[in-house]
Amino acid sequence: MADPSGESTDRSDGPNAERSLDPDDWEGVRRIFHEAVDLAIDHLRGQRDGPVWRATPDAVKRQLAAPAPTAAQSLDALVAEFRRDILPYGTGNVHPRFFGWVHGAGNLAGALGEMLAAVMNCNVGGRDHVAVYVERQVVDWCKAMFAFPATSSGLLTSGTSMGTVIALAVARNEKAGADVQRNGAGAAPRPITAYASREVHGANEKAFDLLGLGAAALRRVAVDAHFRIRIDELARQIAADRAQGLAPAIVIASAGTVNTGAIDDLEALASLCRAEGLWLHVDAAFGGLAVLVPEFRARLAAIAQADSVAFDFHKWLQVPYDAGCVLVRDEAAHRRSFSARGEYLAEGTALAGGDPWFCEYGPELSRGFRALKVWFTVKAYGMDRLAAVIAQNCRQARHLGAAIAAVPELELMAPVDLNIVCFRFCAPDLSAAAQDRLATEIVATLQTAGIAAPSTTRIAGRTAIRVCLTNHRTRTEDLDLLVRETVRIGHALAAPRS
Repeated sequence: MADPSGESTDRSDGPNAERSLDPDDWEGVRRIFHEAVDLAIDHLRGQRDGPVWRATPDAVKRQLAAPAPTAAQSLDALVAEFRRDILPYGTGNVHPRFFGWVHGAGNLAGALGEMLAAVMNCNVGGRDHVAVYVERQVVDWCKAMFAFPATSSGLLTSGTSMGTVIALAVARNEKAGADVQRNGAGAAPRPITAYASREVHGANEKAFDLLGLGAAALRRVAVDAHFRIRIDELARQIAADRAQGLAPAIVIASAGTVNTGAIDDLEALASLCRAEGLWLHVDAAFGGLAVLVPEFRARLAAIAQADSVAFDFHKWLQVPYDAGCVLVRDEAAHRRSFSARGEYLAEGTALAGGDPWFCEYGPELSRGFRALKVWFTVKAYGMDRLAAVIAQNCRQARHLGAAIAAVPELELMAPVDLNIVCFRFCAPDLSAAAQDRLATEIVATLQTAGIAAPSTTRIAGRTAIRVCLTNHRTRTEDLDLLVRETVRIGHALAAPRS
């Protein structure tokens, strides 16, 4: 008999013997790891031949609701169970026809980095070890990418949502006019208000809730025909709030809104924030990375003027989940907001050195080695090739927009500004509510049939089929198939039913 790591279980060394979790049979474990790597590579290599998504069977759900085992199971058996019951039922975002939400497709080099990071098992909250220097290098790459000052600070996060919380915490502390870190948001002499377009991601409201400012403090400003924040309306709202005795403090700009990919006028927002003394934060979750593409660089260049920016590697940079980043222009302000090291974390030398520690720039002391999968991705492909994927997705979005415009049954519902295409199937005899239901049914049918996985959203109060292209495996032929199948399914679902 063997336990999961290949150790013999027929020892006579007694119940109190000191044993690790390492195997006796290292070569047996090596074989299992090799088989698992082969399984992973075969899975990705064959993606195009399978359905985009499969629903998790009820039997698997029941099995995954079982209590934790008390006895050991072999790694062979676990890999077999993974192959049968887990691997086939993922989100589907590694498939070339996954178009939903804003999910990156991952990459093999990043997956290798993730595995090796797990082997090293570093806590990158601080101390003096190589993982800290890898993360610092990755953060420096990000500063260069957005033309942030070398003296600015940065931190890898689980994603833009956490990066937003960190950035807005710094903004709150700097703009409150009181020691709100110690005494709470109620200590501010006037209530803080912030501003973003109606299209801004919901994570920003969550951040205001978590920071004790209240979601209502985030004012939603009207947008123009391209779904960009209206600067005139923003200025009017700021003036109105000041007249009411409030304290306008923060503007959140969208560099690629989640609904349509709209990019706010960042230059105008930066100018307004300077004039009004406001903190400019840029939500660049995916769209900010288009700064790597010459076609979009001018529209995104003003990110360099922001006080903070948050974005994701796991979207358009194709790094495996999860990996995001936040940059803050004022390093001292950033550190003041989170530097609270106890006696057990006192500055020291040798392994206790390495100042400043990353835990001084965010709420987490225990932090994984996320930087290694980013490092592997960037080093393996180079920024030029990664930028080419972004440019390719934008070309594909324009192709899809043109293909939709050429089909009488389909209607574009928003301009194609970046990599997102919103459209619907038109059935003239249906009411508005029935048209909305039809769009939802078309998307569900595409998904359950394994054909493609777009998502839905609401554009001007109507349900749209939404295609977001952040997938390096997608080809033009996949988009043409989507158009044909949408029309076919739309006709079938809209037909009168006897």
